[in-house]
Parts: sequence; structure tokens; C-alpha cells
Amino acid sequence: MNGFLVAAPHSGSGTTTVTLGLLRALRNRGVKLAPAKAGPDYIDPAFHEAASGEPCINLDPWAMRPELLHALANDHAGDDRLLIVEGMMGLFDGAADGEGSAADLAVLLGLPIVFVVDCGRMAHSIAALVSGFMSFRQDVEIAGVILNRVGSARHETMLREALDARGVAVLGVVQRQDELYLPSRHLGLVQAGEHEDIERFFANAAFSMSVGLDLDRLATLTVQGRGSNRNPTCLPPLGQRIAVARDEAFAFSYPHLLAGWREQGAEISFFSPLADEIPSGDSDSVYLPGGYPELHAGKIAAAGRFLGGLRAAAEAGVQVYGECGGYMVLGDELIDDEGEHHKMAGLLPVTTSYAKRQRHLGYRRLKPLAAAPWRLPLAAHEFHYSRLVSEGAGERLFSASDSRGDPLGEAGLRRGSVSGSYMHVIDRAA
Repeated sequence: MNGFLVAAPHSGSGTTTVTLGLLRALRNRGVKLAPAKAGPDYIDPAFHEAASGEPCINLDPWAMRPELLHALANDHAGDDRLLIVEGMMGLFDGAADGEGSAADLAVLLGLPIVFVVDCGRMAHSIAALVSGFMSFRQDVEIAGVILNRVGSARHETMLREALDARGVAVLGVVQRQDELYLPSRHLGLVQAGEHEDIERFFANAAFSMSVGLDLDRLATLTVQGRGSNRNPTCLPPLGQRIAVARDEAFAFSYPHLLAGWREQGAEISFFSPLADEIPSGDSDSVYLPGGYPELHAGKIAAAGRFLGGLRAAAEAGVQVYGECGGYMVLGDELIDDEGEHHKMAGLLPVTTSYAKRQRHLGYRRLKPLAAAPWRLPLAAHEFHYSRLVSEGAGERLFSASDSRGDPLGEAGLRRGSVSGSYMHVIDRAA
């Protein structure tokens, strides 16, 4: 199997731009691709899919069991597809406990590292930086370096000479240019579906990679060992006929989770709350994933059919479960960034606010309580800027701790057949 992991010394080095440019450039060549994103990221995978024309999966080295990671990578890269994984943060950065880095994922799956270095503010010092990363862990293979944001031919010569002296392979050069920029907001990049001129960006990025990188060499980097092919047991589905909210306000659902439910016999349908659609009438469960409801609060509050459909499902005893943004919408009110109050479904005694942003970020270990949708320990992630203004009485779902095991108290709420929390569940705990 051929493949590699794109990583960098730190966030902001340009791994996303390089990965997207590579995906589109190789797609243009007719290479069969298997894009993946390391870590708990919902936004970048949509860009990967748009650039490559192929589904993108998440490979989370902290929250996913090794057998699940192997199974996902092997299945995804089947039929001789080139596995291209975009890393997260710096190569050796993981959770607060130090586990779950892009390097850990690369070692587990046998992936060589394509190391992207932002050269905008350095010259000969690049040799010291790259040498340090290459020698830090003997089990990590850095196949070569991509010099990113290079300012001139003279700048490139200095960088190459410094690396040549250390025997470091240069896989290519990307010149500094304003066209290779993607807008961001809280939680990450502006979603791919909202980008006004995404095809122009892909064309520019693909051209830069085609003229600057050794695509033939990259396409033949070989994964060392594929690990176990054992098919792991995934999380049990919420029901047998699951209606899943999906649009720009509810875009944060993991492909492996939905695929795992399908493999266990569940039927999955989709509906758009922003289009005022309702869950399928024969659904025995409704799943509201996270997303950006705080950016669409007025439209959601005005979606009478959608909110009425949720209430009708709850009255009928259908299991309704919301994560993060979905949890916010199940509550009484959502306060937007201007302080305006918007009525939500009113199925949980919860009011959330985006008016005064407060970041909550990190991996979570969840011990299920009696009201939880699952009966087994879970690995999850939390990332949001909204905050709880009020939370009324109800049954709690989880006893939570951070990645270090430090207790965070109880999380989530259940009333009747309706439940939710800020936690994004990823896998059963190892």
C-alpha cells in the first residue's frame, strides 16, 4: 500500500494547503486517492473530499482504538488507493497527556512523514530544525521535506544547501503567494460548502504543487506494514432507523460512526433543519450532530416544521440525541453573538450563549451513567465557544474526565427520550 502523512513542526505551517493542493494535483493525474485527516476534525475533511472527489475519513490516534485505526485505513486505501493523511498541530503534539500525536498515528500505521516547513522567516536554520525532528524519535520516518512559503530563488538555494549538507531529501518547494489562503473563523476554516471560490483555490494550489513538488516520488512512498485486518466492534447504533440532521448548521458527524451503524444493520436517512425539513416519519431515533447553530440561530428558530418535528418525535418516545450544537438546539434558548435570544426546541431545560465566548477544548473520557445512550466507556472530544447559561434538572449522561484522567464532573442531560451533551463521541474507550 502506498501512502504518507503530511505533518509540520507546528500549526499554521501550511499542511492543509499543501495537502489540498496535492490531492487536486494527483486527482488531475488520475491517481486513485484515499484522503484522511488525523485527529478530531470535522471541517478539513470536507475540503479533502472537495479537492479529491473521494470521501475523507478521520483517523484519531488518541480517541480510536488501534484495531479501529487499522481497519479504517486498510478499508479506505483498498483497491490500490494512495492514502494521504493530513496531520494536526505539530508532529509530536497530542492530547494533554502527551498521547495521540500525528507521529503516533504514523508509527501505528507505518506511514512515512512528508514534513512541511514554513520557511518564511528562516534560511540556514532549517537544517537544525529538521535535524532535530528527524532524530527525536527513532521509530518515526521522515521521508523528506517540502519547503513552504519560499520567498525567492536565492532563498530556495540557501534552504536546499543547508539541508543537502545534512543529507535531507527535499521533496519540493512551494512559493509564497497570497492565492494560497483559506479564510478561518472560530472552530477552524470556513466550511468548504460556504467558500465562494473554492475551485479557484484548488486550481491555484494544484498548479503550485504540480510545478514545485516531485509528485511521482510522493505517489510511490510506501506504507511499512498494514497491521491487523480484524474488523472491530463499533459503537451500537442509536436505533434501527436513524434520522440524521445534515446541513451547514449540523455538519459535524464522523463518517466512521455512521458507517459503523450501517454495518450493524441500521438504516440512516438525512434531513436539513435549515431547509425546515423534519425527520423521516418512520425513524425510531434522531441524531443532531454538532456544527454552527450559533451562526444560524434566527433561521433555526423560524424553522417551525423542523422544531415541531422534533417535538412530535419526542412526544412519540423516539430517542432524540444531540451533540454540542445539537445539544444547544434541543434546549430552550440559544443566545447569539449580538445577545439576541432565539427560541429552540425546548426539549431540554438548557440555555446556551455565544454572546460571551468561552473556549472549551480537549479530549474526554466518558463513563456512562444510567441515562446515557451507550452502556460502555467512551472516548470523546469537546470543542466549542458557547457556554451554558442555565441547565435545569434532569438525568445526567456521563461522568467525564480529561485526557490526563482529571475529573470534570457530570455532563449532559436527559428528559424522557431526549438527551444530549457538549461531547462529540468518537469510539468506545480502549
